[in-house]
Amino acid sequence: MPIGRTAENAVRQAEDAFGYSVGRETLGLYSSANVRGFSPFDAGNVRIEGLYFDPYLTLIQRLRQSTTIRVGLSAQGYPFPSPTGIVDYSFRKPGDRATLSLLASADSYGNAGIEADGAVPLSSTLSLGVGAQGARNSFYNGTTSWSHNEAVSLRWRPSPDIEILPFWTRSQVYDDEAGPIYIPAGAHLPPRVSRRRYDGPGWNDYDSVAGLQGLLATVSPWRDWTVRAGLFRSLYDDRSTFAHLLTDLTPDGTANRLIIADPRSRFVSLSGELRISRALAEGPRLHVIHLSLRGRDRQQRYGGSDFLDYGPTRIGQSFDPPEPRFAFTPQTHDRVRQATLGIAYDGRWRDVGELSFGVSRTDYRKRFSLPGAPQLDTRSQPWLWNVTAAGFPRPRLAIYAGYATGLEESGIAPDNAVNRNQPLPAILTRQVDAGLRYQLTDTIKLVGGVFDLRKPYYNLDAANRFDLLGDIVNRGVEFSVAGAVTPRLNIVAGGVLLDPRVTGAGVALGRVGRRPVGIATRSLDVNADWRLPLDGLSVDAGVSNTGRVPATLDNRVSIPSRTLVDLGARYRFRAGGHDVTFRGEVHNIGNVYGFALEGAGAYDIIPGRVVSAYVTVDL
Repeated sequence: MPIGRTAENAVRQAEDAFGYSVGRETLGLYSSANVRGFSPFDAGNVRIEGLYFDPYLTLIQRLRQSTTIRVGLSAQGYPFPSPTGIVDYSFRKPGDRATLSLLASADSYGNAGIEADGAVPLSSTLSLGVGAQGARNSFYNGTTSWSHNEAVSLRWRPSPDIEILPFWTRSQVYDDEAGPIYIPAGAHLPPRVSRRRYDGPGWNDYDSVAGLQGLLATVSPWRDWTVRAGLFRSLYDDRSTFAHLLTDLTPDGTANRLIIADPRSRFVSLSGELRISRALAEGPRLHVIHLSLRGRDRQQRYGGSDFLDYGPTRIGQSFDPPEPRFAFTPQTHDRVRQATLGIAYDGRWRDVGELSFGVSRTDYRKRFSLPGAPQLDTRSQPWLWNVTAAGFPRPRLAIYAGYATGLEESGIAPDNAVNRNQPLPAILTRQVDAGLRYQLTDTIKLVGGVFDLRKPYYNLDAANRFDLLGDIVNRGVEFSVAGAVTPRLNIVAGGVLLDPRVTGAGVALGRVGRRPVGIATRSLDVNADWRLPLDGLSVDAGVSNTGRVPATLDNRVSIPSRTLVDLGARYRFRAGGHDVTFRGEVHNIGNVYGFALEGAGAYDIIPGRVVSAYVTVDL
């Protein structure tokens, strides 16, 4: 059964520094959107309980026990990985006793919310899980919104060999104004912008309903045989969407204001996997063979934008025109259908090593219809394969190496491109990595590795068109140290040093810089949790350092490196026979100012100092 929410503590529960989240806490070098400089979502490397999932809405907190980013040796045992890493969602399964966790939160920005997660056993074989959350959100750029989500799940175990988990979630965001994106006129960063001040209209609200429904099933019909299946329907129904751009921005704060309105758009994906596994034990050796069928049917309707050019403006100048009558145009439709059949082997020899490999054939088809243009179709049927091997030359040491190929989506052109929302073709990718894991002590583990990833490079060209510019090669070194230094002190620390490069004709002709846009050459992350002598009281700290980030195609402008520091404390105690945790945090304690990249030459600001607190009760 899941642990109570009062015990959620990312520093104490993380296995390494590569990426981990539980409840409201997140740490690590990587995230679900960025691993080794690329997106695991684009690579098709998202899993729910190890099964393939193609998300729009991901598994929300109501049903998510934790999220782990798996790279290198920690990704072994996951059949059919593609380059980058694996985002692994652990499902919050209803247990065999009644539970209820309540959480109330607030912060200095004005955010406030309440969450409830519970489970009720309906019989000896059936349990019900329920959860809900509601929040009033206030953001760093002065915009606000309201949001809520709900979830229901069932866990049916008629026998030890059968587990069925159907679930349903819904999430809604509304009254969420589109904050400005800053696009300078020349080779410079935007001027300093005041935080928590919004000078735009009140009618350019993002309003969206998202949903995720699914079924997880595990059946062991015979000894050593396991059949696992996952079927998921994920969708976003964007009822209204806006982009708010301040273009031709000068150092003195003058700009041109452009608001782009989109009609109702819809994104839905049906995906899943059927996997049959046979385990064969042979003394100290275990052999597992997997036969897998994965598939997805992804449909999108978007575009049809109305461009509202409001002319010259200035940062900080009040701007609240009446809501116009929008003149939308026909929308773009595209559909991706992909089926992948594969076979994989996973072999483990106790105290000697591990070997795994897989081969699959994928049939990828994409059809899109642009307004006023003939229907276009693309198809790809590549063979994909992966192999990893690990050896244990000493009791505390493991070494590994691996190779993988993949087929992934390139997405659509971003808001600041002249071909905004144009769909892009699928691309072939590859990855080589190697490294080691060493048990420094019984409680501290060191992981280190090197990697080389290669993918086609899409970005804005000299005509501001989002197109293929060459190839991108990400070579890097990553490391992690995690565990209990003393019975009272836990640390999770790591870093990644990247040497990302762009190759191709654009670089040779001097039109494109050698560094890809948006990828930092250095990321360091250190987290510590220290339990004080007073029972139940602990303090924690997190320090993250990000290196310089190239922000324009010609590499003439970069976002400077920065270091952010977070401090926190928690007190866990019992009141009225229930576990209670009070948690307080200060994020970005130095109130560091900086920019976040929203595309080549397009910027947003990062949040400043925020003081937050929440209390959790397990009933």
